[in-house]
Amino acid sequence: MSHPRVVYLQPEAPPKPALGAPCNGCGLCCLSEPCPLGVVVSRRRTGACAALRWDAAASRYHCGVLADARQPLWRWLVRRWIAAGVGCDAELESAPLGRPKALSAPLGGSDTRSDERGGRSDSEAAQQPATGARDEQQ
Repeated sequence: MSHPRVVYLQPEAPPKPALGAPCNGCGLCCLSEPCPLGVVVSRRRTGACAALRWDAAASRYHCGVLADARQPLWRWLVRRWIAAGVGCDAELESAPLGRPKALSAPLGGSDTRSDERGGRSDSEAAQQPATGARDEQQ
C-alpha cells in the first residue's frame, strides 16, 4: 500500500484532468515523479522532475526538455518519450490541503517561537506554501 505524499503546486495551476483527457499542464505527474526522460535529465528516479517549468503567463507547467527542443527530429522524439498528446496517464488523486494551524490565526504579531506542541511559529508557517498545495495518492 502506498502512502499519501504532498506535492506543492502553483496556486494558479489547473486541476488535474481526468485519466485519458488531454494534458492541461497541471504538473502533478511530473512533480510526483519524473518520466523516463526526466530520470535522465534529473538524474533521479523519485521526486519532482528537474526539467519541469512553470509558465506564469499561461498558468500551466511545461516540459523544459520539450520547450528547448529546436530540431524537428529531437522535438518529435521528446514528444514521444514524454507521451505528449496521449492524454493524462497519471493515476493520481489530488485534493487541497487544509490550512496549517499556525496560519489560522491572524498574522499580525511578530511571534517567532514554536508552540508547546512543537508546531511551527507564525513566521515559519508564513514562509511555507499554504495555498495551491495538493495531496496526492498513488
